[in-house]
Amino acid sequence: MIKFGVIGYGYWGPNLVRNFMNAPGATVLMVCDKREERLKLVREQYSEVEVVTDHQLLIQHPQIDAVIIATPVSLHFDLAMAALKAGKHVFIEKPMTETTVQARQLIEEAERRHRVLMVDHTFIYTGAIKKIRELLDADELGDIYYYDSVRINLGLFQHDVNVIWDLAVHDVAIMDYILPFKPVAVAAHGLSHVPHQPENIAYLTIYFDQRIIAHIHVNWLAPIKIRHSILGASKKMVVYDDLDKNAPVKVYDKGLSRPPTESDLHEILLRYRFGDMWAPHIDGTEPLRLIAQHFSDCIRNQTRPKTDGIVGLRTVNILETATRSMHQESKILTLGEI
Repeated sequence: MIKFGVIGYGYWGPNLVRNFMNAPGATVLMVCDKREERLKLVREQYSEVEVVTDHQLLIQHPQIDAVIIATPVSLHFDLAMAALKAGKHVFIEKPMTETTVQARQLIEEAERRHRVLMVDHTFIYTGAIKKIRELLDADELGDIYYYDSVRINLGLFQHDVNVIWDLAVHDVAIMDYILPFKPVAVAAHGLSHVPHQPENIAYLTIYFDQRIIAHIHVNWLAPIKIRHSILGASKKMVVYDDLDKNAPVKVYDKGLSRPPTESDLHEILLRYRFGDMWAPHIDGTEPLRLIAQHFSDCIRNQTRPKTDGIVGLRTVNILETATRSMHQESKILTLGEI
């Protein structure tokens, strides 16, 4: 039986506790939060789970095998490093750390101690994103042209991170998983409309080592909620709408058709193709259930998670560089080597 300790019982913590409690061969032994009102909720629902306000008691607990960190990103590095040094496996919320330097240090520490380090990029484990990856792997879409995403809503305003780190982290992780290309540069611009607060609207453009481009629009100050992405390609195109619970993924047989021979060039340069749309079946299993099982299996078998520290580092690299670009008048900045 793998025993977990959870640090942070805020917005996401209850979901983590529920799924890790129900994972086969696993249980949650302890939950830590500084707020007594949050710990009261744990006591009411899980009487067998011990609660503490001091994270050191959890990290140093001799029966806990792995520590789950669900706190603000500013606390991720110190908590994760302390847990690794205590010999614990670590599961950490996204974004992994505040800087690439911190992310590298956690990766090195985990490798030195032969501990499993996993980052909770939840969307990678959804049926929708797995289906898009399957379509790409089967060459159903053809040559990739672009990735375009909009992730906007009204709130929740964060005080410790800007909208890039809060919302764009999801799309950067999705893009990293489904696109088989290396990002090489990023440019971003954004604004804060609340005095002395982080940027609440931002636009990211990501450049690759191939002839494709990615664009991500994130915003905390929009009148409606949109979670919408388009993957443009030569054969077919994909529209992913996370808010559409019936058909989140739609595949369109639409696009441009080039002339079959050079002799046709004088007649028409491009032809539009208007084919059918189909919505593939999507596995509706809760992603956190799969994540809890996957992390448990990785600990048990000492295998590398699908979203390991390197994946977390690549995501932080883009977020960090995008923020620097935003503060340098949207200058195109080269991404550091991973």
